[in-house]
Amino acid sequence: MTLRPILIHPDPRLKKPCEPVTEITDEIRAAADDMLETMYDAPGVGLAAPQIGLLKRLFVMDCVKDPETKPRPMVLMNPEIIWASDDRKIYEEGCLSIPEQYAEVTRPSEVKVRWLGLDGALHEDHFVGLWATCAQHEMDHLDGKLFIDYLSPLKRQLITRKMEKLKRDRARG
Repeated sequence: MTLRPILIHPDPRLKKPCEPVTEITDEIRAAADDMLETMYDAPGVGLAAPQIGLLKRLFVMDCVKDPETKPRPMVLMNPEIIWASDDRKIYEEGCLSIPEQYAEVTRPSEVKVRWLGLDGALHEDHFVGLWATCAQHEMDHLDGKLFIDYLSPLKRQLITRKMEKLKRDRARG
């Protein structure tokens, strides 16, 4: 397993819709393992393939926060929301591609998701709370959408400027 660099917004790859995973290859398995390691190291609760520059419909997540609870790493390929609640929840979201920036985003509080697993089988699960928010956030990445796209143009512009400055500062070393 290898830690992969996480792309920082603005990066054109973060705005591109991803291609479906058509075959579960060793490359896909390795990417999923690397993504989980990278996500845990960051630390985060989700990471989408485009965030490491892989434009495939694949994301990983593990929303277990309690250190006493066993981790629940998940790898979801070609995920789709097959049901969403009418009930909405506001959650303060952040993103590993937009470090140290947070904003409230309103999303369905519950979703049912179907995806292809690394075992080649279709899976379905009903997610609530942080799990539902995370799944929707990561699925947005697969469509080239970031959480800041839900914000006003002014807020989005302010965050984008901060990220441009961060990238310049990091480039200077």
